[in-house]
Amino acid sequence: MPDGSFAAWSRDRLGVARRGAEECGDVWQLEPGVYVAAAAGPCEAVLRRAQDFPKAPSPLFPPLKRSSGAPTPEERGYAHAARMRGLRAQAVAARIGEIAPRTARFADQLPTGQDVEILPPVRHALAEIGVHYLFGEDAPTLLPYAFRLFLAREVLVRPSRWVWPRWVPTPGRRFRTRQQVAFTDALRPVVHRRRSSGRLGDDMLGQMLRPSPHYGLLPEEAVLDTLPGITLATFETPSRAAGWILLHLALYPEAAGRVASEAALLPADPAATTSTHLASLRYTQALVSEVLRLYPPSWLLTRRVGRQTQLADYTIDAGSTVLICPYTAHRDAREFAEPDEFRPERWLDDSGSPAKPGVFLSFGTGPHGCEGTSLAMAMLTLLTAQTARRHHLSEPPGPGPGYQVTTLEGLATAGLRLRATLRD
Repeated sequence: MPDGSFAAWSRDRLGVARRGAEECGDVWQLEPGVYVAAAAGPCEAVLRRAQDFPKAPSPLFPPLKRSSGAPTPEERGYAHAARMRGLRAQAVAARIGEIAPRTARFADQLPTGQDVEILPPVRHALAEIGVHYLFGEDAPTLLPYAFRLFLAREVLVRPSRWVWPRWVPTPGRRFRTRQQVAFTDALRPVVHRRRSSGRLGDDMLGQMLRPSPHYGLLPEEAVLDTLPGITLATFETPSRAAGWILLHLALYPEAAGRVASEAALLPADPAATTSTHLASLRYTQALVSEVLRLYPPSWLLTRRVGRQTQLADYTIDAGSTVLICPYTAHRDAREFAEPDEFRPERWLDDSGSPAKPGVFLSFGTGPHGCEGTSLAMAMLTLLTAQTARRHHLSEPPGPGPGYQVTTLEGLATAGLRLRATLRD
């Protein structure tokens, strides 16, 4: 480990990650049994080699205990495939006209002439979009429960001096289970009504309720158990990303002006926005990609080693932990020229068309890449465009940044305050 101990890592994760990559190479050892993949090649290798580096089941919303038993791994795999029918790029493209009005509403309702803590209204707007995308006309019923899932997550990730085994029913875990049960209990009658009426819906839930020629009809519990996590994911991680994006609109007014110029060509009625309009926002998408490169919301991913294997110069024993670090992989000069510079243009070729300058791991890759990538990019691009179209953003005056960088459960701008003024 670079100059210091695990305590140094706890104090300054980003700084130690940078020093580790610079001083120790593409893969380095944080402590016995814990390794950091810091460069693009090892990061991609770990993410793609799922047999050697399996992804542990998410501990955030484990299957609920029921007398009928939890869904089998095979049923959970089928549920994942069913979700993907509603989250693939073509499905998102067909519903841009539902996403755009809510991003425009966020921009319209943003207070002007005052310093506003920006993440709460961003989170609310993205939650409305995400929950509506998943559950359609039933979203108003389920939205309050989705916010309680977010509160449960916040309780679980608060720093603690004790690390309890996962089987210990701490107050935070009991609170999480109560919110998970409440969400499931609210969703169950929705599933019953849709199946009994035959009106399954065109949203993601409707896709999950449709029988597949490969595995037939999903059991109800397989549908219910897989939805709390994806519901929270539709807005929690994108909200972190949106904080960094809006901050960069404030820090780089010329770039914000280019986004505003593109956005001015969007339909006056946001509901008329199509995937063609979204595709035309090339610079806006480049700006979003560049912010996600510099500040990936999931800046550190964890994998357990399933069997003894080789990674770079290390022989890694089964049971060890590998931390994949997109933050340092994205700042590798072998992948990106002037990697610490904010340059949205790097994502465009000379004609202004999309380009791929280097590895991009903000949504992961391989068999466990983020299933909501297309939805997240659509939400973030349209939110960025509609905000810049209506407002100039600026940081409040004063010494130092008006936010705190947090790294414990993702890279975020805690307490970020911005001021919006209307564009002429």
